[in-house]
Amino acid sequence: MSFNIALSGVSASQKDLDTTANNIANVNTVGFKESRAEFGDVYAASLLASGKTKVGDGALTQEVAQQFSQGSLTFTNNSLDLAITGNGFFATVPEITSRDFSFTRAGQFKLDSNNFVVNSQGDNLLGFPVNTDGTSASVALSTTVPVRIPDSSGSPQQTTEVDVRFNLPAGDQAKVAADFDPTDPLTYNAATSVTVYDSLGDSHVMTYYFIKDNDPGVVNEWYVATAVDDQLIDAVNSDGSDSDPATAVNTIGGNTGNAVTTAKIQFSEGGDFIGIQSADGLPQPDSKFRTEALGPTILSNGSDPNQQITIDFNLDRNSATPNEPTQFASAFEVTSLEQDGLPVGRLTGIDIGADGLVRATFSNGTSEPIVRVALVRFSNEQGLTQQSGTQWKESILSGEALAGEATTGTYGDINSSALEQANVNLTTELIDMIIAQRNFQANSRALEVNNQLNQTILNIR
Repeated sequence: MSFNIALSGVSASQKDLDTTANNIANVNTVGFKESRAEFGDVYAASLLASGKTKVGDGALTQEVAQQFSQGSLTFTNNSLDLAITGNGFFATVPEITSRDFSFTRAGQFKLDSNNFVVNSQGDNLLGFPVNTDGTSASVALSTTVPVRIPDSSGSPQQTTEVDVRFNLPAGDQAKVAADFDPTDPLTYNAATSVTVYDSLGDSHVMTYYFIKDNDPGVVNEWYVATAVDDQLIDAVNSDGSDSDPATAVNTIGGNTGNAVTTAKIQFSEGGDFIGIQSADGLPQPDSKFRTEALGPTILSNGSDPNQQITIDFNLDRNSATPNEPTQFASAFEVTSLEQDGLPVGRLTGIDIGADGLVRATFSNGTSEPIVRVALVRFSNEQGLTQQSGTQWKESILSGEALAGEATTGTYGDINSSALEQANVNLTTELIDMIIAQRNFQANSRALEVNNQLNQTILNIR
């Protein structure tokens, strides 16, 4: 009987050595979780046996239990390298349409040929679909989708409004409005330009011409004419209707064949902006200058020909503010000229937040939420079924996979450009290996002694 007891000790020691060796072998495996061999004694008893003299029957390996403590983080230059600080797992599937979930802590992800985010085994990372504001549309594991980085362009946005601030020189000589010619700088007082965009993202140059009114009895009033790609554009009337240079009140350029309707901006004696007249000579209630539709002649590329552009002078009727145009005794100066259009954008970067939100940034300055990386947790992590490739499968012992967002509950945070190292303490493992080796040798010695005793008995005559 003692022979079997010693043999069980050898087997247990061998299991301990195997476990330690596996931990040491995976000390550099990203996302690896160390294991611990757990043993129990064997004690067989019967109803008639004497408990006072009963000897145990050896040792038995009860479980090789994985230890899911947090591993240390190392930082990289790859934004698709992900590490979890918390109890969550990444969810993956072997194919895009598969629902055969695997779970991992190894965040070494990359793009495949179709721009899907995959790990080294080619399994697809899963995420929650998101709304346009970045909130998750669903947080159920059944609704997760493979994470894919778009290779498309950022959508263009046509210009609808230009915000402008400037100073017009109060001492400038007034011009004859009818003599206005955009090709002759002597017929206007000042000009400035801004790049605007059509609905397809093509750029156009919009120019503003400022002509100080020389009509008798008129002071501190300036015509504002506009042109897009050197083609003059009429201003609308106060009710938003199209104007006619032949009948509009504020028309300039009639003597040079450049007749165009304009708005007229007005200043107080102190140089403060006080209002604007539309092409029909009536006050514009919101003090904004609007062009007529640019039309297919200017927008000949197939973009929206009905595009109109509003010039906002930021009038505050209660008091003068720094955001308004001025007419002071200084040189013409544009202090702000901004428009709300966007060209076509090219993908320039990917940002993954601590909450798992994947956001694409484009060269036109826009960014779009794409998907949120899904995290999964279990009631009993040690009940997971271990797979190759630092992956686990759900089991009865682990409980059902519970999906959720990073930074909520106990799921943990997602760290981009970081990897979680194995939670193996090499010093501890080497000490454990020495102890296991000592135990193996001691049990082997017990076997040897038992063998010698058997030989002694067999040699009795």
